[in-house]
Amino acid sequence: MTAHLVWDWNGTLLDDVDAVVEATNASFAEIGLPSISRERYRELYCVPVPRFYERLTGRLPTQDEWLVMDAIFHRHYWALAGGCGLAAGAVELLAAVVEAGRTQSLCSLAPHDRLVPLVREHGIESHFVRVDGRVGRSGEGKAEHLIRHLAALDGVEPRRTVVIGDAVDDATAAAAAGVRAVLYAGGSHSRASLQVAGVPVVDSLAEAVETAHRLVG
Repeated sequence: MTAHLVWDWNGTLLDDVDAVVEATNASFAEIGLPSISRERYRELYCVPVPRFYERLTGRLPTQDEWLVMDAIFHRHYWALAGGCGLAAGAVELLAAVVEAGRTQSLCSLAPHDRLVPLVREHGIESHFVRVDGRVGRSGEGKAEHLIRHLAALDGVEPRRTVVIGDAVDDATAAAAAGVRAVLYAGGSHSRASLQVAGVPVVDSLAEAVETAHRLVG
């Protein structure tokens, strides 16, 4: 038995962490918060995103504050996202999964109408049996979105499904959906912050794929 892989996008297949930190600092400057280093961002970032702001400021933003913060961040992020490339080796790795007769899909909290054109632009859409981005408000976790994504897949069994992501929330969502997870330490979270999830943590996407197949083998 081989794994069906459910890939995360931001920080996993898309190497956008520097763009995220740059957009975060640009938005912080607008709302009067001090800038944050890449290392500190990777230590503190979490989902739901308002909790990230709580870690930085000591309190949760109000709903009105969060809507403003979220809009400012995304204005800066999407101005930068088009310049981001895929993670090293991602194109070859995705193609190899298909060539081996295995299946994979993409489930992301990036807005669906933004995600699909980017995936097409990078020439990898055909490698996935399904691509789902977020529809609706941002800031929430991935669990319900992942459950809907898996329900829409034909012939994919939970016992052979593995989520590959770069955030603790990916592991939390996988557990809620009754599937396994492997976390990649090259994205939005530091290795130390990922290890609390209790799932395998790896340093490369190739290692993530190998580990996923071992988990279901």
